Amino acid sequence: MATKRRPLRPNVGTGQPSGSNMNFRPGGPDITRAEARGTRPTAAPTSIREILVMGVIHLCKKTIFFNTDLKVALYLGSLFIISLIGDFLPFPKTYFARSDNLFNLYFVKVGWGWTLLFAVPFAVLSAYIITCGDMKRMLRHHFPRIVIATFFWFFWTKLFNIVETSYGRCTTKGFPSKSSCLKAGHLWQGFDISGHAFILIHSSLVLIEEARPIIKWETIKEHLRNELHNRSVSEKSSSNPLRGLNDEQIRSLQFLYTRLTPIIRTLFIGMAGLQLLWDIMLVGTMLYYHRMIEKVISGIIAILTWYFTYRFWYPTNGLLPEAPGNGLFYYQRENFPLRRPTHLHTCTPASSSQSSASGQKTNPNGSGRLGTSPSQQQQQIPTFMGMPLFTNAKAATAAASMLQTDQLKREQQQAGVES
Repeated sequence: MATKRRPLRPNVGTGQPSGSNMNFRPGGPDITRAEARGTRPTAAPTSIREILVMGVIHLCKKTIFFNTDLKVALYLGSLFIISLIGDFLPFPKTYFARSDNLFNLYFVKVGWGWTLLFAVPFAVLSAYIITCGDMKRMLRHHFPRIVIATFFWFFWTKLFNIVETSYGRCTTKGFPSKSSCLKAGHLWQGFDISGHAFILIHSSLVLIEEARPIIKWETIKEHLRNELHNRSVSEKSSSNPLRGLNDEQIRSLQFLYTRLTPIIRTLFIGMAGLQLLWDIMLVGTMLYYHRMIEKVISGIIAILTWYFTYRFWYPTNGLLPEAPGNGLFYYQRENFPLRRPTHLHTCTPASSSQSSASGQKTNPNGSGRLGTSPSQQQQQIPTFMGMPLFTNAKAATAAASMLQTDQLKREQQQAGVES
């Protein structure tokens, strides 16, 4: 005979205060701050447009953040091999072999201007956000990187011209200077270090390094949401990177992040596209312009400049400017240092065969032997699309303990039935 379902909140409508009879956490507009402690706000719904934008951003990250060390090795190896082949086996002349082609005139010749067009606003806006609107700190700790990169571009290109002019000669006698030789319609033969190869490699590496603040940029929104919740319930978080900011900095960060993130995403997509264009133009330079030794030397100079600044100078503590992505908080840290719950482990064939041979029961979810503590196994945080499934230490610990308890109860019940 069917019975009436027992209400979840039997005290509602009876005039009695709701309390221990509830079988779920109370909520609603009448909830007090103390009762809400321990809950976490959920993320806002994501629109289709946002999903598409994030898909494009993900593809751009895969392109521009391809292993930089390997890319540098490919630059040098390609400059040497392809240029050497071109010196002995000239490639067929095409439109791109002409010095007056569209890409050479409007992109390579003014390549540094295109680089600054995207790198400067991206570096300024991203640094302005992660410094919580501190203009002086942004100008002192981050903007000088662009000035230094521009200085090296100007210094090396001028030095290349000086070397060509000083250690060259005209094909016709009577013209001691390069300018007079060219005006007379003759050719100037000198050691012409490839400015094309230098500017393309230098610009590509600067774009790659200056775009690094976009890595884990979306986690700032999550940190803001959690930190605002922690402060609303007077809870101190030991893992949120924003915990050291004061209320004014939090408000400034929230405002700037919301307003400027769409612009930063657009600039990053442009930087990724421009960097890909520079790589394509570099291949054309390898095929048609300059001799092998001239291109290899310019490539080595560009790579050494990048290594000195972005790998040695900027990451050094106590020296200014700082590396891209450094601010009043550090949001690009690795995943939270939590142990992966035992129920999420996969059991290797060797371990499962050993456990079965020893007669000990194994967890059907693949955690190995029952009763093994997490500290006795090598564990990692489970991730989905690069983001950790557990973003809070309490949540991860609670989930692991509950699942372990349920698993042990099921094992005990099965053992009792068998006995």
